[in-house]
Amino acid sequence: MTGLQEMLGIRYPIIQGGMANIATGAFAAACSDAGALGLIGTGGIREAEGLRKEIHILRERTDKPFGVNLMLMNPETDKMVEICIEEKVPVVTTGAGNPGIYMEAFKAAGIKVIPVVPAPILAKRLEKLGADAVIAEGCESGGHIGEMTTMTLVPQTVDAISIPVIAAGGVADNRQMQAVLTLGACGAQIGTALLAAEECPIHENYKEAVLKASGSDTIVTGRIAGVPVRVLKNQMSREYLSQEKAGADKMELEKFTLGSLRRAVFDGDIKTGSLMAGQTCGQVTKIRPVAEILADICRGIPGIS
Repeated sequence: MTGLQEMLGIRYPIIQGGMANIATGAFAAACSDAGALGLIGTGGIREAEGLRKEIHILRERTDKPFGVNLMLMNPETDKMVEICIEEKVPVVTTGAGNPGIYMEAFKAAGIKVIPVVPAPILAKRLEKLGADAVIAEGCESGGHIGEMTTMTLVPQTVDAISIPVIAAGGVADNRQMQAVLTLGACGAQIGTALLAAEECPIHENYKEAVLKASGSDTIVTGRIAGVPVRVLKNQMSREYLSQEKAGADKMELEKFTLGSLRRAVFDGDIKTGSLMAGQTCGQVTKIRPVAEILADICRGIPGIS
């Protein structure tokens, strides 16, 4: 059994990615029931009370451990932190910012805090602030990314800190899971592999686009603007990159991305929607129950019943 399973009280050493507009209470419950740590993502929640609603939906469906992913750029974050404490959420993961200002309140409430980090230097800073573990996310991931690959980021982060390191980015099958464990991670956070889960709430068009994609069918937008995001290649991403290279300002570029993820997730708009997916999309070839996906990824790992 890995340290992550013991720390979180879960069957598999896997955290479900807190994907905006996708990681709903219902989906997180399905992932928790299947043996991972299900996460409710807040990136797409516009009003803080929406988070409380998703927590209640999850608790109606499972009594297994779960967590909340706080996208710290969300203007409702302060209120969402209060809700996490009021609702006694056991685990909080964080992205797009430094959770230091909330750490004392989380610790007082007994909440485990696991920030996502793109570089070892940030992991060292967050360890000093009291993080229980970190998620070292390589640039193979879908959505917002850093510059380091998982292969380089994980061992350097493991060497830099003494708290547990969870790998993210590029983990979609058993070989990759074994690899990140060998690199020193205690488990993995996965997202792209779960886009094809039967329980995943994305539109069928989005799922089909992931199933059809090869590993070279993703592209990173926003590098020039300093907000890199990995998505599947489509009309929107091509136009965005063209405008970005031509020197379009932030306001002009926002016209392409405003509401684009919601269009992809809810409307199935695969042309102008933002189809966030990692480079493992080329390994995702069929729709399966989340329990089957997790079991395959963790096959043969010691300590898993």
